[in-house]
Amino acid sequence: MSTVYSIKKGLDVRLLGDAEKTVVDLEVQRFAIKPPNFIGCFPKMIVNEGDQVSAGTTLFYDKYREDILFSSPVSGKVVSINRGAKRKLLEVVIEADGKDTALDFKAENPKDLDKEAIVAKMLKSGVWPVMRQRPYSVIANPADQPKAIFVSAFDTAPLAADFDLIVHGQGEAFQTGLDALAKLTTGTVHLNVDAKNTTSKVFLNSKNVQINQFSGPHPASNVSVHISRLDPLNKGEVVWYLSAQEVLTIGRLFLQGKFDASRVIACAGSEVKNPKYFKTLIGAGIANMIKSNVADGDNRYISGNVLTGDQLEKNGFVGFYDSMVTVIPEGNYHEFFGWILPGLKKFSFSGTFPAKLFPKRKYKVDTNLHGGHRAFVMTGKLEQVFPFDIYPMQLVKAIMVEDIDLMEQMGIYEIDEEDFALCEVIDTSKTEMQAIVRQGLDLIRKEMS
Repeated sequence: MSTVYSIKKGLDVRLLGDAEKTVVDLEVQRFAIKPPNFIGCFPKMIVNEGDQVSAGTTLFYDKYREDILFSSPVSGKVVSINRGAKRKLLEVVIEADGKDTALDFKAENPKDLDKEAIVAKMLKSGVWPVMRQRPYSVIANPADQPKAIFVSAFDTAPLAADFDLIVHGQGEAFQTGLDALAKLTTGTVHLNVDAKNTTSKVFLNSKNVQINQFSGPHPASNVSVHISRLDPLNKGEVVWYLSAQEVLTIGRLFLQGKFDASRVIACAGSEVKNPKYFKTLIGAGIANMIKSNVADGDNRYISGNVLTGDQLEKNGFVGFYDSMVTVIPEGNYHEFFGWILPGLKKFSFSGTFPAKLFPKRKYKVDTNLHGGHRAFVMTGKLEQVFPFDIYPMQLVKAIMVEDIDLMEQMGIYEIDEEDFALCEVIDTSKTEMQAIVRQGLDLIRKEMS
């Protein structure tokens, strides 16, 4: 029996709009790979607008790590290469041709290959970007020797996708992916599951891994939490991590010999009329996902969850690493005497509103800040939702003054910006801590390189 790790500190933000456990095919014409999804990547284009591509065709590569390629998830035509300020590459958009042609990278059993051969196949096919590293949450360096690999098989974020449902019936691909991962490290491959809700035989019968069970409120599913409990990071050490869906992508590469970019995406949120799961590909456009399926009004479309996701337009595309799309109302309104009203339907952590007395209640939230930016003051609340032996406020302040020595002493190598999402939720100062932490991680990475 695997060990159960109980996480005491945290907070479950219970929202309306859970996706029904139904998976339907999504008809999508356009897909996009978005370079901003890849932290620290400087894309160099290979294809041009109008070029025909197959699934697995290289679209661009990292200018400073030329062996890391980014491939098309579908066969079709490159219809748009969108750039932003200073010609920053934002999206490479492909229109599917419906032929499903794919480059052949040769099916092989990873058990018969060594690390170098597995890495070479993942790099050539464009599958390698699914592998990220800590610290910094950048794409893993294939030349590194990670001391462990972490696979997250559950998500405790609000309205998060159910990975048990996503991997159902795909045991062979998942195990093949795990077999490949086992060849990439001399350490342990950790498969981390939900102690209370994981029933999938695909996960529980997995071999070549160490299965660890975690229980507790969000962020019990965050990889930083798993690393801190199982194999803490020290300066100079590296671990790699990925999600269960990304393990399936690796497994299919070796089983089928092609870049199979299949994804199951949950569409959830209070403004979604029929929240459900859609079977599609990496980078799918959300237009057909939300067509006639979203309540009227001014809504916020998010690739990912409400705590850490990226805002999308109605014709936007799902992020490379995301397994859900969330739709909630915009909060562009002023609430007269909002602080003095009973607030029976308002989510509250501090007990300001009586809703605190109903821990199982689900809420309809919007993007309203309910107040303006204030001085960053000590409240003692952040530590209640931050399950690390770190002082979150002191670390954020060290980042703000760019004190690298203090940042290291305060434990910046152990965390990622997503670990501060709950701190943002309960912070009375409205400080954008996730953005600050990312700036700190980028600063450290540049200093160390």
